Amino acid sequence: MIGVDTNILIYAHRRDSEWHQRAARALEGLAENPAPWAIPWPCVHEFLSIVTHPRIYAPPSPGAKAIEQVETWMESPSLVLIGELKGHWDELKKTITGGKITGGMVHDARVAAICIEHGVRELWSADRDFSRFGRITVRNPLTK
Repeated sequence: MIGVDTNILIYAHRRDSEWHQRAARALEGLAENPAPWAIPWPCVHEFLSIVTHPRIYAPPSPGAKAIEQVETWMESPSLVLIGELKGHWDELKKTITGGKITGGMVHDARVAAICIEHGVRELWSADRDFSRFGRITVRNPLTK
């Protein structure tokens, strides 16, 4: 299963992003394929927070449009929204200590741990920081 990080979701949504076309095509490919793909719940939350933030985007995405975008992705019958499982603390602890993670990267460790818990084999992200989590393959679908 392929997981999708926040930045890919943002680029697919924001038409003013230089990566919009590639990100939108990448997500369309996942959504139209019968193979399961995943978005971690923390990435949904972060997506909504970033695209509607007036200090990040001028103009920001209206809340209703951002919610509509999430619901459009949720229409894909192969999408699995994933979150913490019962053993999450143990997985998160391994991810944090294994990658020597502190500060703001704890959020990325949480996303990585959730993906590992759910058997995500590959995380699509443009964030190089995910390379610190050796137990999940990270690929940037925006580069050729």
